[in-house]
Amino acid sequence: MRHYLKRWLVREWELKLISLVLALGLWLLLVPAEKMFSEKSLTIPLETRNIPAGLEIVERQVATIDITLRAPNRLLDEIGPSGLVARIDLDHATVLQQEYPLNTSMIAVPPGAEVVKISPGKVTIKLELTAEATLDVHPTLRGKTAPGFRIARTEIEPSSVLVRGPESRVRIKEAATTAPVDVSGLAESTVFEADIILPRPELRLVSPQTRARVTVLVEPDKGAAETAAARKKK
Repeated sequence: MRHYLKRWLVREWELKLISLVLALGLWLLLVPAEKMFSEKSLTIPLETRNIPAGLEIVERQVATIDITLRAPNRLLDEIGPSGLVARIDLDHATVLQQEYPLNTSMIAVPPGAEVVKISPGKVTIKLELTAEATLDVHPTLRGKTAPGFRIARTEIEPSSVLVRGPESRVRIKEAATTAPVDVSGLAESTVFEADIILPRPELRLVSPQTRARVTVLVEPDKGAAETAAARKKK
């Protein structure tokens, strides 16, 4: 029996191979592409939404996650990471909760596709209460006035700003500053406008005003003039 099967397989093997190829090709033609499924791995962004009022995100473990999609081949070829995003709903989050599980319902995929794997399975997100504080605003000056002149004083408006942010980042003893104001060669009083710079990136201004008005009052430097006159006498 074994000898017979061997002879049957070897005899006219070229025709048998051609028949197999034709059968496979016919099967591929008859089976719709929609019935042939494959999988694809993608890295997509992770976003948060519906952060409760009065809470702030102070730490988020990851910004992207890895997923595996399963879909018909024709559809899978059209799906890329640019059109997908995972969204965590924090509507019921509290400062006590730090771990949030991920599931397929957080990712909207085209009809016919499904998410079969998510990595990691959970993420760490830390929340804090929102706090407010009033910070003084100090002007930042750069350069030297013209010879024979000095800065008598500076005035700034607003002199303080109300800021908001996570309670661990809001510190009353800190101060806001302005972007550098160049007073090089200044020989008369001048008014500048400069951006208000907050001491920490997590803070934000409560007021829509983001620029300060800096008045630099310049006067003749009597001490320098007297020193110059004394040198001439010598």
